[in-house]
Amino acid sequence: MSQARLLDEIKDKNHVFSFMHTQQAPTLNVSKNVLLYLEGLSVSFDGFKAINNLNLYINDGELRCIIGPNGAGKTTMMDIITGKTKPDTGSAWFGQTINLLEMDEPAIAQAGIGRKFQKPTVFEFLSVRDNLLLSMPEERKVFSILTARLTGEQSDRIDEVLEIIGLKEQTLLQAGSLSHGQKQWLEIGMLLMQRPRLLLVDEPVAGMTHQEMDRTAELLISLSGKHSVVVVEHDMDFVRHLAGKDRTVTVLHQGSVLAEGSMDQVQNNRKVIEVYLGE
Repeated sequence: MSQARLLDEIKDKNHVFSFMHTQQAPTLNVSKNVLLYLEGLSVSFDGFKAINNLNLYINDGELRCIIGPNGAGKTTMMDIITGKTKPDTGSAWFGQTINLLEMDEPAIAQAGIGRKFQKPTVFEFLSVRDNLLLSMPEERKVFSILTARLTGEQSDRIDEVLEIIGLKEQTLLQAGSLSHGQKQWLEIGMLLMQRPRLLLVDEPVAGMTHQEMDRTAELLISLSGKHSVVVVEHDMDFVRHLAGKDRTVTVLHQGSVLAEGSMDQVQNNRKVIEVYLGE
C-alpha cells in the first residue's frame, strides 16, 4: 500500500481497517457435551516440564475449580488454551471441531474463549458503561467507538451485563473509583460483552473483602450453565463455597492431574493432603 493511500485512510474517520474487522469464527460443536478437550499435553521451558502429559475435560456449561501448589502448571495450562503458549506434544480442542493449536490468540478469543487475569485491567478514566461499550465485539470504526449511537439491542446487552455483574448503580462512575472487587466484576463484564462460551478466571478473589468474595462466588455460579467457567484459585474457603457438594474440583501437581472429584473427595485424598492442602 502506498503512503498516500494509507494517509487517506487514516484521515477518513469512517474507514474500517482490516485488522478491526470481526473474523468469522469456526463453528462450535458440543454434541458430546464436552466443551474443552486437553489430551496428552506436555511443554518444557529450559528443561523444566511445566505441563506433563496433562489430560483435562470440561463439560459444556460446567463450573470447574482448578487448584494446585505454585508451579503445578495452572497458568501454563491457561496459556495453552488461549494460544499464548504452544505445547511440545498433545492436543487441545474446543468442542468437536475447533483445534486450538492451529489458532492464534485473537482467533481463539473470537471462537469464544475469554480469559480474566488475576489483576483487573480496566480503562480507569472511562465510565463503567464505556468500559463495556469498548468491549463489544462488533465491527468498530476509527475515532467513533465511543461516539456511535447504539442500537437498542446493544444498549440492552450493556444493561443486561451491568445487572449480571451488579454494577448498575455505578454505570456512570469512572472505573478507577471502583473498589478492587468491583473492578474484578467489571472485567468479567467486559469479557461477557464478547459472549464467550468458555471463561477462564485466574484467582479472582485475591485482595477482596469477605463480602466481595461472597458476591464473586454468586456471580461465577450464576454464569455456569450458559457459559463454562474454569476458576483457578488458591483460597480454599472460596473454592469450597464455589464447588459446593457436587461440582468437580481438579488438583494439578507437577504439570498433570493429581486428583479429581467433589470437594469432599479431594480433601480426603491422601496424595492431595500430602502435596497441597496440608490438613
